[in-house]
Amino acid sequence: MLDRLFRREKLDQGVEKSRSGFFGRIRTLLTAERPIDDDLWDELEELLIQADVGVQLTDDLMERLRGEHRAGEIQNSRDLFDALKDALATSLEDVAEKQAKAPLVQRGQLSCILVVGVNGVGKTTSIAKLGNLYRSQGYTVILAAGDTFRAAAIDQLKIWGERAKVPVVAHQPNADPGSVVFDALSSARSRNADLVIVDTAGRLHTKFNLMEELKKIRRVIDKQNVPNVTTVLVVDATTGQNAISQAQQFAKTAGLDGLIVTKLDGTAKGGVVFAVTREVGVPIMFVGTGEKIDDMSDFDADDFVDALVGDGRA
Repeated sequence: MLDRLFRREKLDQGVEKSRSGFFGRIRTLLTAERPIDDDLWDELEELLIQADVGVQLTDDLMERLRGEHRAGEIQNSRDLFDALKDALATSLEDVAEKQAKAPLVQRGQLSCILVVGVNGVGKTTSIAKLGNLYRSQGYTVILAAGDTFRAAAIDQLKIWGERAKVPVVAHQPNADPGSVVFDALSSARSRNADLVIVDTAGRLHTKFNLMEELKKIRRVIDKQNVPNVTTVLVVDATTGQNAISQAQQFAKTAGLDGLIVTKLDGTAKGGVVFAVTREVGVPIMFVGTGEKIDDMSDFDADDFVDALVGDGRA
């Protein structure tokens, strides 16, 4: 219970900018006890699109809400506010249920999380935060510095690994990333570790050769007969709709299992969380809500919507 309260407090702080931005305007619109008329519907639709929820999902939400209004389930703007929150949470939960899989880490067998994403989204720091999160839960974790194309990326992961108290397996710059991953998995087995988290190059999603390198890393993992492998994409909430195109390209190449959303504390929109989940069809697994090593938590749709939209009370 205390863990959830702490996580919720961190989430509330992390999405404060979005809660006071476009979603704050939605909250004000729907809690003003005004009549549900064409003007209200138009304003709500416009605000959802401006909040980066996306045109397609906004259409779906509006159709659902209008239907509930016609059926008499929504009597006033306050009802509409509550119904919107429920619809937003459901849009996230439906994807999670369709893509449900075994836990990312299971005691007694080696697991691997392959983390992908473009430069600048917070990928390396997210890996360290994940390592810290699982270490704090009693798992033995190893980080693999698979982004060998940038010396700075290797150094950065080593520094963050020290902060997280998690060992890092690294080679020299420009080494074969597959070799790094192989050694990390071998080290994990020799130490009876539970989890290897693999950093990869911050490959632009339009670079074919780099995408092929990502496929090669996955083949190395598969050849080592790792029983539990999860591929997770890190997306930056501040990039808005561009995050969707990145996710679509990585999904085609890497077969994504889930998402980590970072920098929620840096955007007044935040709706991209809903848009990217719908467009790619994979759930959000973790959210990063700040710069500290413990600013990473498991994703809960209801908690997220409550924090993002608020409860409407003064």
